[in-house]
Amino acid sequence: METNEIFDRLKSLQVILGRKYELESKIEEAPKQLSSQDELLSRMKKEFIEKNKTYDEIKEKVSVLKADLDEAIKTREEGEKAMDNITTHREYETLDKQIADATEKESVLRKELQKEEKSLAELNETMKATETMISSQEADLNASKEALEGQLSTYRAELEQLKSQEAETVPGLDQEILFKFQRIIQRNSEGIVAVRNGVCSGCHMILPAQFANEVREGDSILFCPYCSRILYYEEVEDGAQESYFNDAGSLADLDEDFADDEYDEDDEDLYDESESADEMSEDRDDEDLEESDDSDN
Repeated sequence: METNEIFDRLKSLQVILGRKYELESKIEEAPKQLSSQDELLSRMKKEFIEKNKTYDEIKEKVSVLKADLDEAIKTREEGEKAMDNITTHREYETLDKQIADATEKESVLRKELQKEEKSLAELNETMKATETMISSQEADLNASKEALEGQLSTYRAELEQLKSQEAETVPGLDQEILFKFQRIIQRNSEGIVAVRNGVCSGCHMILPAQFANEVREGDSILFCPYCSRILYYEEVEDGAQESYFNDAGSLADLDEDFADDEYDEDDEDLYDESESADEMSEDRDDEDLEESDDSDN
């Protein structure tokens, strides 16, 4: 298979695989879209179960209080009736104490019963509201599940078509290249990109000149040394090429300016050294002249 044909197949395969991986990701992530609704519904049901348990406990307590209250009332009434038949002071004291204790107990039980009945009524209203919310949440969740399932069915149908197209495209391609190509697309969405004016259009890095020429020749499948994408050469229009070289020229000018700055600093150092050397030479000439005068004297 010629290189150009391989490139054409890879370009077609890139579109297929890109969409395939996108759909697979959506299918995998789809159930997570309902997780918050599921969690809310589960939490509401759990709270309802706990409240229902509390309701049953309070209800049982109310039943006990009612029975105790009835017993206290019965004891008081019996004492009050017996008052008509007493014959001694001791009997009076005994019945009076019985009535007083029963009356006090009745009062305490009534207050406690009223309190528990009020809690029971409030809890009952809360449970009714929670039950309504649970029903509404379940309806919303079921509707969302149906809509999601319809969407997933569409995704799966498209995915099967893409798999068929992939199966028609891959025969004849080198398996090692195909494996690398698939991995690159999963990571970068693009597995094959153009080289324009010696620049990889995937990572926008300038390629070594010799390597860029090899890509232009198109004799083999080459991968970008920076982003690992498969490369193919693409001609650039004159206007775009001129713009590119103008930009490159500006970078070159920047390098030249930098070089000039370095050169100026070196020149300044050399100038300082030269000036120091001249001063030392003048000092030595003065010393020689003074020695000559002393000798003549």
